Amino acid sequence: MGMRILAVGAHPDDLELQCAGTLAMYVKQGHEVFMAVATNGDKGNFDVEPEELARTREEEFRQSCEVIGATPIWMGYPDELLENTMEIRLAFVDMIRQVNPDLVITHGPNDYHPDHRYTSQLVWDALPLAGVANVKTSRPAADRQVTLYYMDNLGGIGFNPTELVDITDTIEVKKAALAKHASQTDIFMRLLNVDLLDVVETTGKFRGYQSGCKYAEGFVKVEAWYRGLSKRLLPESDADSAFEYRIQTR
Repeated sequence: MGMRILAVGAHPDDLELQCAGTLAMYVKQGHEVFMAVATNGDKGNFDVEPEELARTREEEFRQSCEVIGATPIWMGYPDELLENTMEIRLAFVDMIRQVNPDLVITHGPNDYHPDHRYTSQLVWDALPLAGVANVKTSRPAADRQVTLYYMDNLGGIGFNPTELVDITDTIEVKKAALAKHASQTDIFMRLLNVDLLDVVETTGKFRGYQSGCKYAEGFVKVEAWYRGLSKRLLPESDADSAFEYRIQTR
């Protein structure tokens, strides 16, 4: 039976950088994937006015979701200024109810950017409220509490995954989706001399070395009262099974 996967990023390219290979794996295996973005990315370029940049980044995000096969959710809060207010928390509750997911993926609480950390906190705070009927939003309460996963930090810095996903079969989809964010890949190269496509290639190989495959993405399952499940919810590939078999029969 197919699952509903909700991934929530702070900026229009965060999910592509950190977990798009896994999201593409879910789509490939017949699950329904939703990609939500909290902010509009309007402050990210010094030479483009915010209003114009927000339009560009939304269009790039929607094109990226099309590459992955995911449904886009654009929340549109101003870039660099996200806060964990009650108004925004309830908007996150409503967004979660819209999807009614089986699991949620978002930033870890120790990520480098305040928008990332606030997105993480907003998701964490909204998840229990999404199933409470007397917390009123435009949509009815979700019918269960949901397992939460934190995705890798950019470059794998300060992140120790507890579960890894083999994305060897979907690394090219991940890179194609990220490439749709031309306004962001261009500014990183011009300002920082950083090739974001190389970042995902290098980090993917690094996580792959840790997990016995060519490319992987890392996650931490959040252990909390009545949120966890005894079974694995992250996707497994045929390569995972083959590697396990080789280990067992050596």
